Amino acid sequence: MSISKIVVTGGPCGGKTTALSRIQRDLTHLGYTVLIVPETATSLISGGVAPWTCGTNEEYQMCQMRLQLEKERIFEQAAATMPNDKIVIVCDRGELDNKAYMNDEEFTHVLAYLGKTEVELRDDYDAVFHLVTAAKGAEEFYTLENNEARYESVEEAAALDDRFIEAWTGHPHFRVIGNETDFEEKMRRLMREVTYFLGELAPYEIERKFIIEFPDLAWLESQPTCQRVEIIQSYLRSEPDREVRIRKRGSGDNWMYYLTEKTLVEGKKRMETRRRLTDREYQTLLMQADPALRQISKMRYCLTYAGQYFEIDVFPCWDDQAICEIELTAEDTEVNFPEQIRVIREVTGDPTYRNAVIASKPRGATH
Repeated sequence: MSISKIVVTGGPCGGKTTALSRIQRDLTHLGYTVLIVPETATSLISGGVAPWTCGTNEEYQMCQMRLQLEKERIFEQAAATMPNDKIVIVCDRGELDNKAYMNDEEFTHVLAYLGKTEVELRDDYDAVFHLVTAAKGAEEFYTLENNEARYESVEEAAALDDRFIEAWTGHPHFRVIGNETDFEEKMRRLMREVTYFLGELAPYEIERKFIIEFPDLAWLESQPTCQRVEIIQSYLRSEPDREVRIRKRGSGDNWMYYLTEKTLVEGKKRMETRRRLTDREYQTLLMQADPALRQISKMRYCLTYAGQYFEIDVFPCWDDQAICEIELTAEDTEVNFPEQIRVIREVTGDPTYRNAVIASKPRGATH
């Protein structure tokens, strides 16, 4: 059985309602059982429970996030009993959306109340798809009429959209779907992203990789749409055209664990499958690490910029350059780097800069 849990999020009037309907229809046709977890805020506000009716916004957020966690737990429990071997739980917004409505102090208090960390809440979902509000690039279509819980002006909706992106940046599979095309094409782009993630037709990863000058870390860390994540990566024994790795991802005492398998198909395309591991599974697989490859430790800066999601890897043994990667759904998609990121050259397809090759170099070796 394969159960995936994904989030469809985005700013007000971004197309979530249509997207959820499209996902349910199209994935059902592909043989999935699709379970939709309804948006918690809309049902609470419509029922009279709102930030302005509760004692404080913080108390409201405690109620909402606790209810949301419980709803998702029930859906996961129910999914485990179902006979289909392909099940997708689609959450109409996820827990980290609520961060956009709180200040840092409130969010810290709510996390303590729930007994959760930010990493646990963010990375509990397998993928996150953000639909940009019509208030950014399609203002003529922005309306309050199709959601009684919506109240934001165009300016407020655009600012809120930015805060949602900030909240989810750092997730290992975060995609932003903008308004560069008409709405129907926007929905098709979303479905391409969803089906690519699920591995339908072919689980291809189209990845471009660049060597960049060592980045200005202070600038990166000052960006609201940038999150720093520590990664410890080990490689398991595998065939020459297949790469199997386990990854410990997080910070401090907050970690998530993943098993990834990649097989080269052609050109820039690689077939990739990924699943989450428990701490115990990770420790067991760690015993199967390839002794010829050393463990890699790196700091990853996840940056959302101009609707694209960059992953900048800084290695402790490099002080003059870093690796910047971006995953795309089409090989001809233009990459829009921020001016602060200075590209030295593209190394897509160059085996020299694969992490597995870096892991094979003597400890302390640089380029």
